[in-house]
Amino acid sequence: MTLPTAQRLFDVSDSVCVITGGANGIGLACTQVLVANHARVHIIDRDAAAIEAALNSLGCPENLRAQCADVTVLGQLQSAIAKVVEESGHIDVAFINAGIGGGPGFLKGDGQRDDERRFEDLPFDQWSRVMDVNVNAAFRTMQEVVRVMKAHDGGRIIVTSSVSGMKTEQLVGTPYVVSKAAVRHLVRQAALELARYGITVNALAPGPFITNISGGRLREAAARAPFERLIPMHRLGGDADIQGAALFLASGAARYITGAHITIDGGFSLGTAD
Repeated sequence: MTLPTAQRLFDVSDSVCVITGGANGIGLACTQVLVANHARVHIIDRDAAAIEAALNSLGCPENLRAQCADVTVLGQLQSAIAKVVEESGHIDVAFINAGIGGGPGFLKGDGQRDDERRFEDLPFDQWSRVMDVNVNAAFRTMQEVVRVMKAHDGGRIIVTSSVSGMKTEQLVGTPYVVSKAAVRHLVRQAALELARYGITVNALAPGPFITNISGGRLREAAARAPFERLIPMHRLGGDADIQGAALFLASGAARYITGAHITIDGGFSLGTAD
């Protein structure tokens, strides 16, 4: 009997992994852990400068490829996925990670109402843009990936959701909250239908993380402070806080898990503590 060691359970070596938005934030954190564990990683990101920086920071390893493409443009998305298949033959794991923020919420950090963020005055073009990136592009990317995975006996899809999709928010913009609620149910619906084809669909659901989303506003101490007060661990998440869950969902250790959301938020969704 071969014992299930951690090395065997979480082995992703030579797995072909696609990561949209893989040159920034949570996507880059996923890229880092998968490259370090010898997966064959393909980044798809619209930010050429971020791609170059990511490649350089990782030392341009042989198991990392990158394409500059906007996943909200169907032709670019299809071409990018086709190139991955052309180079690697199939897709084992897809991180559907590309996303944008919806701006601040209706309360300021001091608890006062923000007159510039009133519900009735939220710009519709902002709403549409958030939905297009966070929901429509995620759906289309999943469709393209599923076509490949069905032709190659299954795979794993991991979507970056958010705890904002499970709760109401005062400090986070309404378009973002609603988009992530849609993503949450998209994951469950896809998981239900695709299980018979050997395709698992799960989500990472982070709380407040320090990333470049919404212009990187949570990199500023003043913007972080109200979240740090609310989070029971009193700090925002960083790369290392999401990499273990990302590796787990990409590996064989998660082969019987589908439709799940792994919450990674320092207790934020539980409520305030002390």
